[in-house]
Amino acid sequence: MDISGNTIFIPGATSGIGLALALRLRAKGNTVVIGGRRTELLGSLAAEHGFDTVRIDTADAESIRTASAEVIRRHPDLNVLIAMAGIMRVEDWHHPEGFLASAEEIVTTNLLGPIRLVAAFVEHLRTRPDATIVTVSSGLAFAPLAATPSYNASKAAIHMLSESLRLQLADTSVKVVELVPPSVQTALLPGQEDSDFAMPLDDFADEVITLFDTQAEAREIQVENVKFLRYGEARGDYD
Repeated sequence: MDISGNTIFIPGATSGIGLALALRLRAKGNTVVIGGRRTELLGSLAAEHGFDTVRIDTADAESIRTASAEVIRRHPDLNVLIAMAGIMRVEDWHHPEGFLASAEEIVTTNLLGPIRLVAAFVEHLRTRPDATIVTVSSGLAFAPLAATPSYNASKAAIHMLSESLRLQLADTSVKVVELVPPSVQTALLPGQEDSDFAMPLDDFADEVITLFDTQAEAREIQVENVKFLRYGEARGDYD
């Protein structure tokens, strides 16, 4: 997608990767609308950075319908959706009490959330001459972390959803781009913000913006750190 001149909606952008990208995209000359559940935090981000904001809970179908209608009403020139919200949990699949409730929440947020967001925005995006849906998968869609089965599966589903939507929407003005993060220093899991293994958040966000700027026709946005996960099977060292 073009890196400037867009009107972009990013649910799940009150912290972490979503906020880091929102700040950089706004600095590139885009109008950025951010969404989240905490109205106080949305208010402070609006005051500090000039974002328009909308309250949205991406685990709640009615919240998505209400928020999407409000965003389109206030920003009829909206042409980019970045489906950012997601959760990650450690699970033990030896017994159902170790994973079932977590798995259901993860699928609702990480898979049904983006599906519902696309459903809410796709007709509007098709009216724009140059529109983009950005999905957010993970390196763990391609090489699993044993401790997080449902998260891995939800992101693998997002990858295949992205591939399929790209085929279906090829006859429209809507492009589909998949952002594939590695482990990044955010609060996605306890202790991840300070992990030496995880990529520093600012480094990740800067590289993503550079890739959007220099790879306008890319189907996947892959920072260098994620490629050891993304291409393990192709290299023959997946195991």
